[in-house]
Amino acid sequence: MRMKELSLRQDPDLRKELALLARGCDFVLPSRFKKRLRAFQQGQAQLKKEEAVSPALSESIPKFYFPRGRPKANINIDNLISKIEKIFSQFPSERVTIEDMGKVAKACECPLYWKAPLFFASGGDRRGYVSVHKFVAMWRKVLQNCHDDASKFLHLLAKPGCPYLEQEDFIPFLQDVVDSHASLAFLKEASDFHSRYITTVIQRIFYNVNRSWTGKITCSELRRSSFLQNVALLEEEDDVNQLTEYFSYEHFYVIYCKFWELDTDHDLYIDQRDMARHNDQAISHRMIERIFSGTVTRDRKVHKEGRLSYADFVWFLISEEDKKSETSIEYWFRCMDVDGDGVLSMYELQYFYQEQCQKLEAMAIEPLPFEDCLCQMLDLVRPESPGKITLRDLKRCKLAHIFFDTFFNIEKYLDHEQRDPFMVAKDAESLGQEISDWERYAAEEYDILVAEEAANEQYNDGYDNPLVPIDCISAEFDLCGEKRHLFEFANPHCNLDLDEYKYADSFE
Repeated sequence: MRMKELSLRQDPDLRKELALLARGCDFVLPSRFKKRLRAFQQGQAQLKKEEAVSPALSESIPKFYFPRGRPKANINIDNLISKIEKIFSQFPSERVTIEDMGKVAKACECPLYWKAPLFFASGGDRRGYVSVHKFVAMWRKVLQNCHDDASKFLHLLAKPGCPYLEQEDFIPFLQDVVDSHASLAFLKEASDFHSRYITTVIQRIFYNVNRSWTGKITCSELRRSSFLQNVALLEEEDDVNQLTEYFSYEHFYVIYCKFWELDTDHDLYIDQRDMARHNDQAISHRMIERIFSGTVTRDRKVHKEGRLSYADFVWFLISEEDKKSETSIEYWFRCMDVDGDGVLSMYELQYFYQEQCQKLEAMAIEPLPFEDCLCQMLDLVRPESPGKITLRDLKRCKLAHIFFDTFFNIEKYLDHEQRDPFMVAKDAESLGQEISDWERYAAEEYDILVAEEAANEQYNDGYDNPLVPIDCISAEFDLCGEKRHLFEFANPHCNLDLDEYKYADSFE
């Protein structure tokens, strides 16, 4: 219809005759134009009909996208503000410090450990206190624009106007947790370990929450994760070790001790030779080369120097000990996908399996021929496209841990080979119904580390002393040496230069 309209406009004779008709001239329209004119008039009528219907249709579609949460009906902002003003009136000059900010957080109907984000978002870091006028102005704006916990928390922590959270945005919040949570009181005497613990928690947050691997946590990622629920549990749980997903001090202790064993020169970086000693050289050299190639790290400076930072190591150890989680499967898939085409080809599988065969022969164990191993792995994964294993295939099969260990972890590969196949199938069915492999590993390793330290103390001192974990670390790691700041650790999932960040000057 539109093509007919166009041809009508391009016909000079017809345009001339239509112009005469408009002036009221009396003449007979040639028959060759009558059909085209009627078609044109019908097309115009149809267009008018469509234009009349379209607005009505658009108005009938309800709004379905709420990036800052769905607004709540019948919320009385003025009533909430009056409760906050009443709390501020209890303090001299209506000014609140960080120590008393918990009362304000509860008046805002927020979890207790939102107190530091609330304090800093309203300018408390500049003067050491928050006035009622500053806070009310800030919180009123938050209530008007943010309609759920995820959008509020992101707004409080993020830089002004920034729609995502980066790693350093979590520092004030986590420093307050270290300073005020009862179960972390022993850390007050070891300020050096504040930065180590905070680094570990930040990496675990990004490991679990930042599913896009961008180094930038968005509101939707925060909303889909369990992080805010864990922040709320900090108030109810007296022991952070019960919060195993992010805040556990015992998990930090295990990770840091494992790193310290490899970091022989204690410069807080390890190289490929250091990494090769992990777990009695269980990880293949080819896989270690892939880890150090930068495929799962983002710090260009450290990658160029051929080193791995403590922050990188947190990702490695959690992924190594729990190959069933989605982040872990993505981690190892990136490492095995040598050409980066999103598919594990038969060539790439053979590349990693060759070293496994060499290790087995050195142990006087006859390796399974690659063709037979390949058939087993294809039966295990059951890829959608024959001969091409994708990330989706590995997540779907529920046995990715067996697949990965077969190609680059000799110790765990032999463990899987000796297990009953029926037990393996049962484990796949019960996935997600019990504690994770990482939690089990961390609990076992923590008990071993504490028992070893207790035995050493008893041997050296001649009597049994109550064991405080931080004392163990202090004695073994010499905390009296030069203090290292938090962001001397390289940041694996953010392109910022964190070495310039002055942790101690800002947060101690």
